[in-house]
Amino acid sequence: MQTFLMILIILAALATLYVLVKGVVGMAQGKDITGVRSQGLMRQRVMLQAVAIIFVILFILVARGSGS
Repeated sequence: MQTFLMILIILAALATLYVLVKGVVGMAQGKDITGVRSQGLMRQRVMLQAVAIIFVILFILVARGSGS
C-alpha cells in the first residue's frame, strides 16, 4: 500500500508541476490577455496540490499504522 501511495504522490506532484509550468509559459508568452486561462490553470494547480497533500497524509497514516 505504501508503494502505491508513493506512486500516487509522485504522479500528483508531476501533474502539479506540469500545470505550473504550463501557466508560467503561457504568462511569459502574454497570450492570455483576460487572464481566464491563467485562472483556470491556477485552479487546477491548487486542486492537484490538495490531492497530493491528501496522498501524503494517507501515506503517513498508513506508514504509522504498519509500524506499530
